[in-house]
Amino acid sequence: MQTSALPDLAHTDTTTLHWLATAAAMAAVVAAAGLLQPDTAASASTTPHRTAVQHGSAPVAPPDPARAAFPLECGGVGTTVAKEVPGDLDGDDRPETVAVVHCAAGSGTPPSGVYVLTQGSGAAPRIVATLVDPAQKMSVGDFTVSDGTVSATLLGYSSPTVPSCCPDEQEKVTWQWQNGAFVRTSLSDDPADGNV
Repeated sequence: MQTSALPDLAHTDTTTLHWLATAAAMAAVVAAAGLLQPDTAASASTTPHRTAVQHGSAPVAPPDPARAAFPLECGGVGTTVAKEVPGDLDGDDRPETVAVVHCAAGSGTPPSGVYVLTQGSGAAPRIVATLVDPAQKMSVGDFTVSDGTVSATLLGYSSPTVPSCCPDEQEKVTWQWQNGAFVRTSLSDDPADGNV
């Protein structure tokens, strides 16, 4: 066996003192690593916002028709929101409100408008679609919003001689959001409906 040209080194022999020194050094490294961790409070400030948006933890309130400006000419008597129903009509997880609005007439049956309202953060509600224009001289009977479909019974007149109190025509219709627009379907022509 060849002998080494290097002198014997004292630290190559392990003793209890060496093991204690190594353990103390490792404990110091682990403790220092724990102190140098990122500030969880600072990084958490962005996490709740991101989580709330992704998971929708805070429900968004539907637009309030009382805060909207409707394009009705009522001669100073004001407007009445006769019916309002919220619903997500375009599948964006934000509710819209469908409102049936007419002039606040003291008597008779004023024509109604049916409007779809949306609202951005902090903004006033705005009309994004007119489903029934008051110029069509119709009023609205039954009215629902379900699974993204607006359903209504439209009441109208066969001639100008029919009294405004008593519409003599009826049409059941639906609207659905398709390819960037509301598509109207008449159900009155359906033989199963009984109104052929």
